[in-house]
Order: sequence, then structure tokens, then C-alpha cells
Amino acid sequence: MAKRKTPKTVDLKPRAEKITDQQLEQLQKAIGTIQQVRDQIGGIETQKHELLHQYGSIQDLLVKLRAEFEKEYGTYDVNVNDGTINHEVDGKVDKKD
Repeated sequence: MAKRKTPKTVDLKPRAEKITDQQLEQLQKAIGTIQQVRDQIGGIETQKHELLHQYGSIQDLLVKLRAEFEKEYGTYDVNVNDGTINHEVDGKVDKKD
């Protein structure tokens, strides 16, 4: 076995076994805050997912209503404020203003 060329150094300063109570408190508070933020993000993402499903369902309903209006009235062009059907006259939509 080869001999050591550099002398072995001895560290006279004792190594710490724990961080200070203040550092521990800061660390625990920071990690707790991170966990709260992650939980909030997860809740928001869940709400977003549910809203996107609702949005898709509403779009599906509108497609069905559109087809129903087209079948029943010959057009799906309807004034959403008063329910007036805008029928085409000679290829042009008859809008009463």
C-alpha cells in the first residue's frame, strides 16, 4: 500500500449535529407554505378540469339545439335576446332592425 504524501489533517472544530431552533422554524414554515400553495394549485386545477367538462357539455347542448332549430325552422339563426328566427329570403338573411 502506498504511503500518504500529505499529512492527515485533523479538524479541531466540532461538527454541528443540528441546525438552530430558529433555522428549523424557518425551514418548517417555508416547507409548510410550499405545501399549502401546492394544495391550492391542485384545487384550482381540479376546478379548471370540472369547468372544462361543463364547457364541453354546454357546447354539445348548443350543437343539439342548433340541429333541432335547423330541422324545425330551416335555420339555426336565432336572435338570442328575443327568440326571433332570422329566415333567409332569396339567399339573404331577413333581419328586422
